[in-house]
Amino acid sequence: MRLLSGNANTSLAENIARHLGVLLTQTSMRRFADGEIFVEILENVREHDVFIIQPTCNPANDNLLELLIAIDALKRGSAKRITAVLPYFGYARQDRKSESRAPISAKLVANLLTVAGANRVLTIDLHAGQIQGFFDIPTDNLQAAPVFMSDIRQNFNPETLVGVSPDVGGVSRARIIADALKAPLAIIDKRRDTPGSVASMHVIGDVRDKTCLLIDDIVDSAGTLCNAADALLGEGARAVHAYVTHGVFSGEAVQRIAGSSLEEIVVTDTIPLSPAAQECDKIRTLSVAHLLGESIRCISEGQSVSRLFDLSPVTAATLPLRRRA
Repeated sequence: MRLLSGNANTSLAENIARHLGVLLTQTSMRRFADGEIFVEILENVREHDVFIIQPTCNPANDNLLELLIAIDALKRGSAKRITAVLPYFGYARQDRKSESRAPISAKLVANLLTVAGANRVLTIDLHAGQIQGFFDIPTDNLQAAPVFMSDIRQNFNPETLVGVSPDVGGVSRARIIADALKAPLAIIDKRRDTPGSVASMHVIGDVRDKTCLLIDDIVDSAGTLCNAADALLGEGARAVHAYVTHGVFSGEAVQRIAGSSLEEIVVTDTIPLSPAAQECDKIRTLSVAHLLGESIRCISEGQSVSRLFDLSPVTAATLPLRRRA
């Protein structure tokens, strides 16, 4: 097995390699004077099972192209199997035609990865599960829920909790957490007047005197989560916390969270945090290095990865977390 890292999230790749007890394969990824990306694999990969770790986060286009070029370099280096490990799969929100003559960019990116030479894809919490069907190669979509569950069980009393989906589309994701906690589920009915702008929010479910856990896959501008927290508190909730897999935090998201009624937002390290996000007291990070590392081990050894979806206390307790200070 060979493990490679792109430039998008080297710290996560190093933690995965440390968990697996292997060294990252040496590569040279640089840019020419005109900005063209050049990738060279500096070690032998012939007939090796290769995993390249590269989330396609900001700058999404540069990180995606770097990944595609690295896959091509591995293919031309006669790697036996190439698995693209995308902790965060960019362009996933463009998964359908939202209006006339609009692209389905998630499908385009899936085609690009396949044509470049990837034999398999490993990712975490796709924005929409059906994106797995966009790929013509095997695709494993892991869930960050086991990592979240370990943290929730250590920091909250399940009897006081309510799982909350910030919109109708994320109900299944929030239900997974709520069912594992044996807690009730609430839903935010969100109405938009324009893209990126929320006109109104209504809470479906009883949240009075409860601690609400907002569960989502992506926090971008953070407007939805902050508005949802206000709506829940307006319905009598005791406190609102958020657990979100991918911390994009674009624009003024960090400042918005710092001034919001959210007690805390917990994200994973699928995307490296900006300096501003790292300094925000309301943002905390859990690592998915163990989850990805075990998945890579299972794939390399031909074992099932489904056991990693188990949310039982014993299984969740084996996943490392960063304790609250």
